[in-house]
Amino acid sequence: MMTYFKEILVGFWSLLMGMAVTIRYFTKPIVTVQYPREKIKMSPAYRGYPQLIIDPETKTHKCIACEMCSRICPSQLIAVEGAKFPGEKQKRATSYVHEHYYCSLCGLCTEVCPTTALEYSDEYRLAGFKREDAVIDHLILLQKRQQALGLAPTPVPTAEEIAAAAAAEAAAKEAREKEAKAKAAAAKKPAEEVKE
Repeated sequence: MMTYFKEILVGFWSLLMGMAVTIRYFTKPIVTVQYPREKIKMSPAYRGYPQLIIDPETKTHKCIACEMCSRICPSQLIAVEGAKFPGEKQKRATSYVHEHYYCSLCGLCTEVCPTTALEYSDEYRLAGFKREDAVIDHLILLQKRQQALGLAPTPVPTAEEIAAAAAAEAAAKEAREKEAKAKAAAAKKPAEEVKE
């Protein structure tokens, strides 16, 4: 009989302790985020998909299409194409596509970039209804971010502009090779005359 009352008292005590916790949290401010209407502030350590950084000086990306990120990607999800345009010193990315559905967010692409053109985004709403929703074109995303910041969007070159740039680069390379051959032939002639 004594154990019966003891169990009732212990049960009542545990009920009071549970209610005390409930009442304590009932008076504290609400921490629940009303998700569709409120956006969550992500931690700086959060890793969303990689994205191109907007350079503060040029107001565009710094990607030189070296393809280091696509070579080091363990899942081979990144496709980068670039062309050297007339009047520019280095190549510029003309296409940067990332297939995010198999991305392990390992961070190798951001670490290996020689121009530090990549960073992780803070985008956490990555769900999609089709496989194509996970294919990310970074140049189009860059244009959207530039427009949101009030900057002029970086023009994405057309196929004709890319072809013209490639033809100009091939012509310049051929001209350099001819010039190098001519210099080598010119240097070779005086050496032959000295021997005679």
